[in-house]
Amino acid sequence: MTDLEQHTAPVEAWDAIAGLYDEHVAPGESDLATAGLRLAGLRAGDSFLDVAAGPGGLSLPAARLGAKVLATDWSPRMIDRFTARAAAEGLDAEGRVMDCHALDLPGDTYDVTGSQFGVMLVPDQPQALHEMVRVTKPGGRVLLIAYGDPSQFEALHFFISAVQVVVPEFEGPADDEPMLEFQVADPDVLRQRLIDAGLTSVVVDTAQQERITVSSGRQVWNWTLGGNPIPGELIADLSDGQRDDIVRVLDGMIRERSGGDEPLVLTAPLNIGVGTK
Repeated sequence: MTDLEQHTAPVEAWDAIAGLYDEHVAPGESDLATAGLRLAGLRAGDSFLDVAAGPGGLSLPAARLGAKVLATDWSPRMIDRFTARAAAEGLDAEGRVMDCHALDLPGDTYDVTGSQFGVMLVPDQPQALHEMVRVTKPGGRVLLIAYGDPSQFEALHFFISAVQVVVPEFEGPADDEPMLEFQVADPDVLRQRLIDAGLTSVVVDTAQQERITVSSGRQVWNWTLGGNPIPGELIADLSDGQRDDIVRVLDGMIRERSGGDEPLVLTAPLNIGVGTK
């Protein structure tokens, strides 16, 4: 087992947070998803494949733009959430349970293939990118949206700081453990991985930011634990009282940073990579 595989959350962990992700994370991803899709040149009528889609943070906006969408994820509960939202909106979209490392799809099929905050954190990213390229039509585009420099990821540091107020010995993620979600935080690494996967005319846009608007500590808590199983694993041993205390500390931090009762916007840098097959 590689170091990356050792720190990969199992499918059951993703199933467990599907509800939180769908309710508290995915809706806020719509604007940046739309920006990425436009950068990839997605048009109404295009066939679009979303890989490691979660509950549809990228594929729902693609369907709203008029694309014919297939969303894939290895978590059945994530796909259930996506399917329910797509049906409720009457969108031309389908969901299937599938591992991004071995897509059960024919090659040269999709006009645009994309992944937002999904393939960025899989253990064998080069293989997943190769699969994304394989199923894309010649001349089609591949899109990957991932986090940039972790030192500027405000929500992560905000959450860790609050935990450390309540549990001073809490250290957060170990410095010597690979953090899967930041494996292409360097835009040059992302560019090279897209080229190595077989893409040409690769562009990496670093001008976009994720913006997380929060008014309460509970919102920060739900967003952090809903977006990825790793934070939940890091605080698994905390008591209910400690968890409540962390939420109260987050409330105070929001008031202090925002200067009162105004919402607080926390930002995270993004790398949006697009290439042509």
